[in-house]
Amino acid sequence: MSVAIVVVTHNRADLLETMLAGLARLQPAADSVIVVDNASSDRTPEVLAAADVQAIRSEDNLGGAGGFRLGVRTAYEQGFDRIWLMDDDVVPAPDCLGVLLEREEDCLMAVREDAHGRLAEYAATRFDLTRPWAIKPKTASIVDTYPDRAAMPATVPLENVAFEGFMVSRRVVERIGLPDDSFFIFYDDCDYALRARRAGFPIVAVRDAVLVRQLDFDQQHDLAGWKGYYMYRNLFAVHHRYGENALVRLKPLLIMLVVVLLSPVRGGRAEAHNVIRAHRDARQMRSLPSPSVD
Repeated sequence: MSVAIVVVTHNRADLLETMLAGLARLQPAADSVIVVDNASSDRTPEVLAAADVQAIRSEDNLGGAGGFRLGVRTAYEQGFDRIWLMDDDVVPAPDCLGVLLEREEDCLMAVREDAHGRLAEYAATRFDLTRPWAIKPKTASIVDTYPDRAAMPATVPLENVAFEGFMVSRRVVERIGLPDDSFFIFYDDCDYALRARRAGFPIVAVRDAVLVRQLDFDQQHDLAGWKGYYMYRNLFAVHHRYGENALVRLKPLLIMLVVVLLSPVRGGRAEAHNVIRAHRDARQMRSLPSPSVD
């Protein structure tokens, strides 16, 4: 099995440098490390020039979604059997790749921990798109199901993933295509996992495949800022695409109305503007992307 690691980075040279040093310690080593540099303006080009990697420079910031699409397409076109996706702020244990390669499943997830060794795997074990009252569809994750890594079984079925340690086989890409770059940031990994599962590929987290986060896990974002627009829009798009009944597919409308009504005591006009625009634009993302790898 040949393996390419696909990394997407943007203006985080110090984190990238540490991460690439960790990749160099992998035993066995990956066959290729493909790093997509999303128009970084720091010393990222120098870090990449000093490393044994295949660097792809984008002159525009494609976002995480566009970066992963470009990286996966490159790995696929170069014929690799497995493609392992990760951000620039994680470091795999030296045996992490070897542990994953012992498995035969098409979709695998390494299990993250923080710098202190505490379990920090937030991949969803339950992602509920059936009940409209589940405001946040991720209703259970590894970190709130198990107290620590030792308490986990050898593998845990997942309903959602992050692009931090997610490995797919070549035939997954052949079947469902590439990550959807229209997400830009947030929920592109969620969308890809849902597409994979609906195509008949179960996803499992592998307990003994250890991935260490360099930064504290933080999903809190300013919903009144530019990231808030993408958080709302992409969450709504997932409901439009994969909601299993009409009430779930109507949930974005309810969320929008509630946010607008509460905006005087929450994020003000900026958040209200974000959620209204997000609701409008998410409707344009209802169709699934083409399974083509072109």
